[in-house]
Amino acid sequence: IIGNGRPPGRSETAIWRPKMYINALSLLYFGWARGQEATMRTILVANAKGGCGKTTIATTLASHYANEGEDVVLADFVPRRGIMDWPAIREPGGPAITGLPAVEEGLRHLPRSADVLIIDAPARLHGAELSEYLRRAETVLVPVMASPVDMNAAKRFLDELHGAAPVAHHQTRVGLVGNRLLEHTRSAQALEDWLGHRRESVVGRLRETQNYIRAAGAGLGIFELPAYLAWQDWAQWEPIVTWLQSKRSLPKA
Repeated sequence: IIGNGRPPGRSETAIWRPKMYINALSLLYFGWARGQEATMRTILVANAKGGCGKTTIATTLASHYANEGEDVVLADFVPRRGIMDWPAIREPGGPAITGLPAVEEGLRHLPRSADVLIIDAPARLHGAELSEYLRRAETVLVPVMASPVDMNAAKRFLDELHGAAPVAHHQTRVGLVGNRLLEHTRSAQALEDWLGHRRESVVGRLRETQNYIRAAGAGLGIFELPAYLAWQDWAQWEPIVTWLQSKRSLPKA
């Protein structure tokens, strides 16, 4: 559906070595190859609250871009490293995805050939650490679930996002995804009402379905399931990937 969509902006290519930490055991370290930012599409999947579906969205995006012929790297900054099992069980000979365990060494080993970088961010991301992630992301997708706890946490996170310089200066774009919706329920309607009052782009709404679990267990993305199982999910992802293709998801020139 889409190519890597990399805009002509962002000239900064210096090595980035922030002093913030992800947890008490490992420093956050991002090393960037000189000139690599000029060609690579970078998407951050983030929310300060855990359990909102960040990893599922990150793996789905990775499989989408891989099936489009892009060289995809999936960077895991979550301490438990659960996402790294998924690329390892993908079927040999299919569209390859490079899994990058990034908790300890960040992007130091990021392949120079990468066309698309998907970053699965840790929970409890805020403050200066959040700003450092944002400085290296063109686009942030924020999944939000339909519960008062999730919506309140997302509001606080989004308020902090807009206070960060990369977002305030339109160098990083923000898109919201309503996630794990139980269709035709009061909770889904409550989230719809909440989304309607947000100033960010609402780029998609994804239903609660066993298809994501089925796909993950086989090392697949939702786009790699048979049409008779996943056609509804394909349709729900179409506006998300269309937005990611558009200029609205890219840094201001």
